[in-house]
Amino acid sequence: MVWIVVVVLVAVVVGLAAFLVVIYNGLVRRRNLVHDAWAGIDVQLTRRADLVPNLVEVVGAYAGHERATLEDVTRARTETVDAAEPRSAEQAANHLDGSLQRLVAVAEAYPDLKANENFLDLQAQLGQIEEDISFARRYYNASARKYNDSQQTFPAVLVARPFGHQAAPYFQADAEARSTPSVG
Repeated sequence: MVWIVVVVLVAVVVGLAAFLVVIYNGLVRRRNLVHDAWAGIDVQLTRRADLVPNLVEVVGAYAGHERATLEDVTRARTETVDAAEPRSAEQAANHLDGSLQRLVAVAEAYPDLKANENFLDLQAQLGQIEEDISFARRYYNASARKYNDSQQTFPAVLVARPFGHQAAPYFQADAEARSTPSVG
């Protein structure tokens, strides 16, 4: 009779341990998906940052007196490249978004530039990269939502907090990126 109680207790402890391991491993997998999704955003932001100098050079050749806009784009690109973590990268990317919108708006004022093959090619590449960034942001936010949901629901919440799991931040546009760019 005693050994039955011991077997039942051991089975309960083993079952509870297995349950905790399954929950913990699920949280780790979701956290890794968030990190992977962030890496996807980082790749796209780097592609865009690599395109910016060419775009600035082409626009600068036509609109040399638009120095403030060109310098702002260059500064925003540097911030994006130097950003080391998601929050600062998000802010830098939003600054670059606004700067690029102003740059394209400036370019619209120059008919010769709008017809320039290099500019048109760079503009098309930028458009594709912006779509890729949008997709990467949506994927990241979906991964962050799943991770956050999984660690905030019962019974995973009992495992998440003690093992240091914290909510993943969402990638959001700031007020500057939501507004219409002003030219001039």
